Amino acid sequence: MNNLNFLSDYFIASINLAVPLAYAALGGMYSERSGVLNIALEGMLLTGAFTSALTTFYTNNPWLGILSALIVGGLIGLIHAYLCVSLYVNQLVSGLAINLVAAGLTSFLARLIFNSGSTQRLPGIEPINIPVLANIPILGTLLFQRDILVYLLLSIVAVSIYILFHTSFGLTLRAVGEYPQAAATTGVSVAKVRYLAVVISGCLASLGGADLALVQIRFFSENMSAGKGFIAIAALIFGRWHPLGSSLACLLFGATEALQLRIQALGANIPYQFLAMLPYAIAIFALVGLAGKSQPPQGLGVAYSPEKLSR
Repeated sequence: MNNLNFLSDYFIASINLAVPLAYAALGGMYSERSGVLNIALEGMLLTGAFTSALTTFYTNNPWLGILSALIVGGLIGLIHAYLCVSLYVNQLVSGLAINLVAAGLTSFLARLIFNSGSTQRLPGIEPINIPVLANIPILGTLLFQRDILVYLLLSIVAVSIYILFHTSFGLTLRAVGEYPQAAATTGVSVAKVRYLAVVISGCLASLGGADLALVQIRFFSENMSAGKGFIAIAALIFGRWHPLGSSLACLLFGATEALQLRIQALGANIPYQFLAMLPYAIAIFALVGLAGKSQPPQGLGVAYSPEKLSR
């Protein structure tokens, strides 16, 4: 029975740790499918966590916290899109700048507002038990006694697959990411598609931050995203820019992080620094194993200018 409880707790922890990664990876998928490289996922996660925590701290309403995270995440996506699509700023530089500003600004504001740099425990999002299904042994606990953000994530994965591969918008999005010049000749506004995709990216990544602050930890601390945005990028590549593949890759990285936490709790005679780097090492090994096999959209990272088409 103890082994069964251990496995059940481990699987639950794996899913919990995978949720913010999956939100960020799905956000990155929309942006990069349109051809805009989004290294800013880390900053979007962190800003979403801070904004949701700040709003919840003052209103005592986590739902308003989620809404504020969505709005701010969309605004950051809009800034990234403006820099990359309208001003033709190098997409890597824009993403790194957003990450640096987000890390510095959230740390400054957290110390200014919360004094110690972190909030007190916040009211969070409580699990929703689905009648009958929640009573199924193990599976009920894993899938049917979850918070609304987990159910929303599963819905977004399914909807994203449908949108991407079964709708005209999905076809347009993929065309813009693969060969924007050809898409533009058919009358598609490459700039509008990329703006929309990057704003969606910011909203989804910020939801991952809200999950981190309001479901998992229930307070905000400086730099609490701890590189999760970069692991989400690795999961996106590992999942080959597919909603389901990227989400499953996030589950793999979440399971790895849950494993290292449990090894530490068991008191194994292994330096904790090595265990803490395990998820990042797995991400690197996964990317090395995919070298030359995972092909990004052809237009990824390349600025599109209408003037080039008219020449």
